[in-house]
Amino acid sequence: MAAERDVEQMPDWSAYRGVLIVVEQRDGKAKAVSWQLLGEGRKLAAKLEVPLYALVMGSDVEHLAHEAAAYGADKVFLCDSPVLKTYRTRPYSRVVLKLIEEAKPEIVLFGATATGRDLAGAIGTHLPTGLTADTTELDVEPPPSRLLLASRPAFSEKMMATILCKQYRPQMATARAGVFEALPRDDSREAVIERLECELQEEEIAARVLDFIEETGHVNLEEAEVIVAGGRGLGGPEPFAMLKELADALGGKVGASRAAVDAGWIKHEHQVGQTGTTVRPKLYFAIGISGAVQHTVGMSHSDVVVAINRDPEAPIFQFAHYGIVGDLFQIVPALTEEARKRRGVTVG
Repeated sequence: MAAERDVEQMPDWSAYRGVLIVVEQRDGKAKAVSWQLLGEGRKLAAKLEVPLYALVMGSDVEHLAHEAAAYGADKVFLCDSPVLKTYRTRPYSRVVLKLIEEAKPEIVLFGATATGRDLAGAIGTHLPTGLTADTTELDVEPPPSRLLLASRPAFSEKMMATILCKQYRPQMATARAGVFEALPRDDSREAVIERLECELQEEEIAARVLDFIEETGHVNLEEAEVIVAGGRGLGGPEPFAMLKELADALGGKVGASRAAVDAGWIKHEHQVGQTGTTVRPKLYFAIGISGAVQHTVGMSHSDVVVAINRDPEAPIFQFAHYGIVGDLFQIVPALTEEARKRRGVTVG
C-alpha cells in the first residue's frame, strides 16, 4: 500500500518517454562505451516498451548515425556542424538540452568518460533533475513507476548504492566503459535519422580548441583485447617488466590490482577494478592477484580469465576459466616464450 501511495504522489511525467543514449565520438570514431550503452539501453527500452534513441553530434559524422542504427537504435538524432568538430561544453550541451526539451526522453545515458562527465554535469545544472555518476548497473522498475535503478559502488567500494530520481525527468546517469555489452553489429538494421540544427555560431563561443597533445605512453585498458595484470603476489615493481613482455608478445596491455598501485609499483592508469578501470577484454591474465571483490568487479566481464597464483585457495580461481597454481616467475616467462614462438617473434 505504501508503494502505491508513493506512485500516486509522483508528478505526471507521462509526456516523457524513451531512452536516449548520447554517443561520444572523437575524429569521427565513436567511443566503445556508446555502443555498450546502446546494448544496455535496448534492454531498458524493452522493459518500458519505448523507443531507443541515439544522439550523434560532431562534424562529418553521418556515418556514426548509421552505426548507431546497426548497434540497436530505433531513431537517431544527428547534429552535424563544423561548430561541433571538437568537443566544447557550451555548443554540445545546447544541442542536448534542446533535444531533451523537444523529444522528452525519460532516461538519458552518457559514458562515464572525461567528456561524458563534463557534458552530463553541464546539462544537469540547467535541468531540474538529478544525475547519477559512474554507474555499474542499470535497470528499470516496470510501469507505473518507470524508475531508473542506477547503481554504483559506495562507501569505499564496500557496498552498492542504488540511486533513484523519483520526482523529476529525465532520469540521467553516466556509466562506466566496459561494464555493459554492445549488441552484435547488424548493418542491415535501419533507423529513422532526424537532423538537428546547431543554433550556436562560432563567434558566439568563447572557447577555442587550439590543439590536442597526445599523452605518450598512455594506457587505454578500456579497449584492450588482451590484458596482463599483476597484483601483490609480484612482490615489487620489477616483475611488471616481465608482465609487459608477455603483454607485448600477445599484443596486449599491462594492468594491475589496487594493491599494486597503492604500493607504488605501477601508475594508477593501469589499475583495474572499482576505483580503476572496468575492462572487457577477450583475454585477461590475473597474475599474483588474490581476487578481492574490488578487483573482480572490474574484470568479471572478460571473455576468458587465466589466473596464476601460488595459493590454490585464492578467490581469483572462482572467477577464472583456467587456473595455474605455481611459481609465476617460472610460468610467465614460459608463456611469453611460447607466445613469441607462435607469433614468429625472435628476441636477442
